[in-house]
Amino acid sequence: MSPSAEEQLPEAASRRFAEGAWSSGLSVADFASCLEMGMQPVGYVQGFAVMQWSWFMTTGGFSMGSGGLGGFGGGWGSPQQRQGQYVEQWQCPHGFVSAEHRMYGANYELTWLEDSWTTGWSLATGRMIDEAKELGASGVVGVVDMMAPLVSGSAVEFRSSGTAVAVADAPRPSTPFSTYLSGQRLAKLVEAGYAPVSVVATLSAVRMLGYCITHYQLAGTNVGNWYGPAAGGVSGVGPIDQVNRAEAAARRLARERVREQLGSDILHGATLERSEREIGEGDLSIQCTLKGTRVRRFKDFDPLPDAAPVVRLT
Repeated sequence: MSPSAEEQLPEAASRRFAEGAWSSGLSVADFASCLEMGMQPVGYVQGFAVMQWSWFMTTGGFSMGSGGLGGFGGGWGSPQQRQGQYVEQWQCPHGFVSAEHRMYGANYELTWLEDSWTTGWSLATGRMIDEAKELGASGVVGVVDMMAPLVSGSAVEFRSSGTAVAVADAPRPSTPFSTYLSGQRLAKLVEAGYAPVSVVATLSAVRMLGYCITHYQLAGTNVGNWYGPAAGGVSGVGPIDQVNRAEAAARRLARERVREQLGSDILHGATLERSEREIGEGDLSIQCTLKGTRVRRFKDFDPLPDAAPVVRLT
């Protein structure tokens, strides 16, 4: 009689299945490093959130008229002004009106888009942490999160996943920690005396409605030849001030939002991703996503012991 599938398994595998199987999203090297730090993987955990997401909701907002930059527009999906919201106005220096001439422009923060992104990301991450709590984990390492279109593109899905770990001989925290780090990078962090608290992330979004000079510059038009320096003209080579201001504001807002989440802690392993979408000729939407691990000092520098070799070459 041929041996059964269970009898064909190596002794170590049979013992492991007898103890209860679990899943992990870690590589072999990261798995080994976690074990070296006393972190035992207990399961692969995930969280999801689906949000309505349409560029229709990012195009409205301000009204442009002969009196300059107006207030927020009405209707479904229109923003509500928030205290401290970034708004910057730009006005034509030429002093005349035509159908093709943009007398007014503006850069303004898309607060409702930022809030929607934060809601989706927080829901997905929170659900991942809830799964880790159900497994009795101390934390989640190697977190991976992403946002992807769902169905026809009018909705997006936020996803967060990672490997839940239990710290040996340590009390279970009320809320498991989370970190984008795993393996040797996490070991170096702990060795330096810092412990991960949570993953943090934010999105900043700035809408740019170009006024005449920005419009002409983005189109490659030499405005100086048309109107001259006295009329606010610019040469064919030079900075596009309105775009530069919008770019700088998006990065500044992202940093400010993350600082609000850190308190007295610090950000480790920060990554900044930028994207741009052209809404119309001379109009842009600029977004910055800033992510990292919130860490807190818990001891002085304490080098980890050298790893013991498992194979000796003689």
